[in-house]
Amino acid sequence: MSDTPDHISPQKFMAELMRYRKGSVSRRHFLGVTGLGMATTVLGSAMPGLITRPAFAAGSIGDSVVLATWPNYHDPASFEAFTAATGAAVQVNVFGSNEEMLAKLQAGGSGWDVFVPTNYTITTYVEEGIIDPLDMSKLPNYDAASFDPRFAGPGTVDGKLYAASKNWGTTGMAVNTSQTNGRVLTSWKDFWDITKAEFSGRTTVHDYQLTTIGNALKSFGYSFNSIDPAELADAEKLLIEVKPHLFAITSDYQPPMRSGDAWLAMCWTGDGKQLNKDIPEISYILGKEGGEIWSDFYAIPKSAPHLDAAYALINFLLDPAINYKEAMFHGQPVADARVDAMMSAEIMADPIIHPAAELLSNLEFGAAATLTDPNRAEVMARFKSA
Repeated sequence: MSDTPDHISPQKFMAELMRYRKGSVSRRHFLGVTGLGMATTVLGSAMPGLITRPAFAAGSIGDSVVLATWPNYHDPASFEAFTAATGAAVQVNVFGSNEEMLAKLQAGGSGWDVFVPTNYTITTYVEEGIIDPLDMSKLPNYDAASFDPRFAGPGTVDGKLYAASKNWGTTGMAVNTSQTNGRVLTSWKDFWDITKAEFSGRTTVHDYQLTTIGNALKSFGYSFNSIDPAELADAEKLLIEVKPHLFAITSDYQPPMRSGDAWLAMCWTGDGKQLNKDIPEISYILGKEGGEIWSDFYAIPKSAPHLDAAYALINFLLDPAINYKEAMFHGQPVADARVDAMMSAEIMADPIIHPAAELLSNLEFGAAATLTDPNRAEVMARFKSA
């Protein structure tokens, strides 16, 4: 995303953080030069330890907090700042699908304090008793009125907030246009067709049944969320036909796209923006048939071993000043109007981050049934083992 006057590079942030931790500069200097000082004027509880510890974090919150999240989804400088503020180091576990995350939590003993589920999964977590409603007294940075209900709404079940909005986005395709010989991809049918032909051995798809099966379904004109056996059979036939032509099945596809080993990837908004910013010939495209629109959340499992640290981390990341810096790093749009107000006009008009309304209108939010549908799980298993 484009730099703005109050945005410093991660390298400079880390240099200033090290100076602060060594005592070479004052707290006032650190907060001012990094832009984090904005939090002191907006919400005084945003940075416990650097400012004043909120009541819920009185005393120590421990020396660690474990976050389960998606690849390329956070600015490491935010975690360094949180550690400097609280003394709690952030341990990050990366996963590639909501199915993987659900299975880990169902098995117990995940060790996670905070995790990042997608909109359609939250009702399942509530029904299975994996998460409790959030204690809003411990999240003073969460202002419900500031969040777009279209994206933040799934976090509320039966009138209770179980998950706090992180950001939202779309699922499209990243294509290295320098390799297409002028061919323009506009659809998921194009995605699968070119993979079987000119791009054989150069395409990645998600290790995630919702999107990989969903985007195969879209190429036939079916719903992204279909659980119809006949329609799933068509999607499976296509996926198994394509399998020998794939470079990889992975949800961490930036490395092969950056190295040039892959030329085409099933892709989420933030990765599309990061790749396009660094390698302009990589374009981000939404299939004209439709596809997925999604929103992600912060939630706390019942089994969280460091509960105070979990609330402190979520509260820290929800501070508008911190959330803005996160968005500048990961390139995903956010649902918080307070953060949007800090964005430049260029960012708000960016077609990758904020696609045109006519493109968004064809997109579907994931449906809860797809998470636990055995037929979709079996299709994905057979595809991966083929």
